[in-house]
Amino acid sequence: MVEDQKEVDRVFHALSNQTRRGMVRQLSGGECSVGDLARPTRMSFAAASKHVQVLEKAGMVNRRVEGRQHICSLRPDPLREASEWLSFYEKFWAGNLDRLARVVEADMKKEKK
Repeated sequence: MVEDQKEVDRVFHALSNQTRRGMVRQLSGGECSVGDLARPTRMSFAAASKHVQVLEKAGMVNRRVEGRQHICSLRPDPLREASEWLSFYEKFWAGNLDRLARVVEADMKKEKK
């Protein structure tokens, strides 16, 4: 199980925003400038930079400055830790889905009769 829950909390906080999830998806394809990350949502550099700061605080993004450009890259470790946290509960979801499937199948059999 994940040892530092505060780190996982920061990851889930960062991912709770649609814009930041979009940035993470975009960064999964490789490095991007903050301007590139801002472009799909037509937001200002300053607004995009604030979103990047949240991702940086969660440890999900590295940012380096090259001249006037701020280049971001994805750090996958925090995402893996969040995934590990979620996978612990997967057995509960799977069990509930299995029970739901049995109920639906039973209902379908009753309707056929």
